[in-house]
Amino acid sequence: MARYTIAGVEVNRVSLKNLLLGDKVIYIAYGFLVFALIGMIDVFWDRYFLVSATAFDAGLFPGNREVAAAMKEAVFGSGGEVKREAPWSLYIVNYMYMIYVGSGIVFLVALAELFNITLIKRAAAGFLTLGLGMILAGLFTILVDLNILHLHWMLLSPRYNSGMWLMLPLYIIYIPLIVLEIYLILSHHTNLAKKLALPILLMSLAVEFLEFYVQAKLFDMNSARHLWTTYPLLTFYFMISAFTASAAVMMLYTFLVYRNTDRTKCAAMMDLVKKITLYSVIALGSYEATAYLFIDKKWAGIILFGDFKFYFYAYLLLAVAIPFVLLFKERSSKLAKVIASVSIIIGTYLGRIIFVYGGNAYPMSDRFGIGFEKYGEYEAVKEIVFFMPSWGEAAIVIGSLGIIIFVYRVINLFFSVSMMREP
Repeated sequence: MARYTIAGVEVNRVSLKNLLLGDKVIYIAYGFLVFALIGMIDVFWDRYFLVSATAFDAGLFPGNREVAAAMKEAVFGSGGEVKREAPWSLYIVNYMYMIYVGSGIVFLVALAELFNITLIKRAAAGFLTLGLGMILAGLFTILVDLNILHLHWMLLSPRYNSGMWLMLPLYIIYIPLIVLEIYLILSHHTNLAKKLALPILLMSLAVEFLEFYVQAKLFDMNSARHLWTTYPLLTFYFMISAFTASAAVMMLYTFLVYRNTDRTKCAAMMDLVKKITLYSVIALGSYEATAYLFIDKKWAGIILFGDFKFYFYAYLLLAVAIPFVLLFKERSSKLAKVIASVSIIIGTYLGRIIFVYGGNAYPMSDRFGIGFEKYGEYEAVKEIVFFMPSWGEAAIVIGSLGIIIFVYRVINLFFSVSMMREP
């Protein structure tokens, strides 16, 4: 393949046809992106073209029973994007999962750079690109949630104490730093890459901490999810589960990318990542075995014995029990590692769903100091735990996988980031 050298980096010469229609990977990406497009059309249709009563109608016709009935239908019925039975929570689940796991991958790669772990360094460019793709996929989800067409008001009418404004400066610095690190690796500036690893590592940790703080702050605007706002130990759950999922994603990526090209190095790298994954699984299991001794008993009761118990035990089975059994052996087969990786990825995602949806279903808060608030006005829907998202919301989340594949595939096509390099 013909190559150019630009700023010390070899760039592959890629035709437009190869870029847009070159291999089956791009068709997989297109398939997921079609989901995203259909979901966005559905969401924007509901937001801008659905005929429903608004506060403006109520102002024009105060006391009108038909308007009141129409507004009730818009809020509690089947009309509109956000319904009481199906709120926007899946956006938050996906956003937090992608951001946490993507920054976790970046953290582990930066750590390997600092400690000269050769195997990880050889595939560092590919890992970082994958992490970058996941972060961009998470941002795509939250941008739809925040309404892309209205984001310009963040700049025209800035509220610097809002949650998203707290994250904006972080991403503006963090993402270019990851890109710069990929450039330094590709251009063989090994010393500079190692120097940059420390600030990237620290910023990855900052993302993990601040993301939790921002979500707690955002949720505090609603009926406060006191589990988020008053139990700081929950931060460690998000971090430990994110690092577990990050290691699992790295192990699966290693198998998919290198199984047919660098088999010996692939096996060695999978063994190394397997150890990281196993330690993370043990840490996650230890957290789950002890955390419920310290958090609110009512909330713990809902998770352990209430409406979420089957989801919670499925999460433990997939994220902790099955991977532990498969990875604890001295010599696990590749198949066992792949199954463990997929199990962890599904299980940890389910864990995010439990915490976010659990907060929505039972938003107990003691913010007024008179005991925990509970639903009273909406007793009729008390048994509905608001678990199913709208199909448009689900389509957008599925479509975010297309963002990851598309970003990785395009960068890899031009810069061959999947190649193992000498550190």
